[in-house]
Amino acid sequence: MRAVKQQYGFTIIELIIVVVILGLLAASALPRFTDVTADAEDSAIEGVAGGFASAVGIARGEWELRGRPRGNGTDGAGAQVELDSLPIYVDGNTGYPVTARGDNSINDENLTSADCMSLMQGILQGSPTITDDFTTLGENRYYTHAVANPEPTMDNQLCVYFLANTIKNLNTAPSGTDYQTTGNAFVYNPRNGGVTVFSNNNN
Repeated sequence: MRAVKQQYGFTIIELIIVVVILGLLAASALPRFTDVTADAEDSAIEGVAGGFASAVGIARGEWELRGRPRGNGTDGAGAQVELDSLPIYVDGNTGYPVTARGDNSINDENLTSADCMSLMQGILQGSPTITDDFTTLGENRYYTHAVANPEPTMDNQLCVYFLANTIKNLNTAPSGTDYQTTGNAFVYNPRNGGVTVFSNNNN
């Protein structure tokens, strides 16, 4: 006679227990995965801002080495240094870079969004893609615009650099002091060379 083999499998109770355990594991791991994107965006903006701040310091050091050129007059426009054979215009009163567009009329009081864009491309080797046109946001890593310094005692312009991915869901381009509450951005102040990072993560 042939012996009949008894087959064993999972009971319904055992399957339910496995499903419950997997559900608990997924519930505890899910918040960690949702934070990964925000952490990556924070790291991206901090890394580029750090490189930008270093490049600003190098440009100002070059201005010091060249004997602090004053530029065309008392407003500081037209002072020039070279970084890797690329001409960079600095404000002749402070030595901090303001543009790489080849415009010798720019100082820290009249720089534009185009100046902010050219500045990032000029002082950063291997600069990330950048635009000052909000309609081309999807094709670039960064969006920039120039804004008036909100400090009441300052009359200069600031360059604001947004991580494009963190503002892609906005209907209109950020303006003014939106960088304090919207997306991830860093702000460059050409009056004192300061670079400040804002990590808002509300995209």
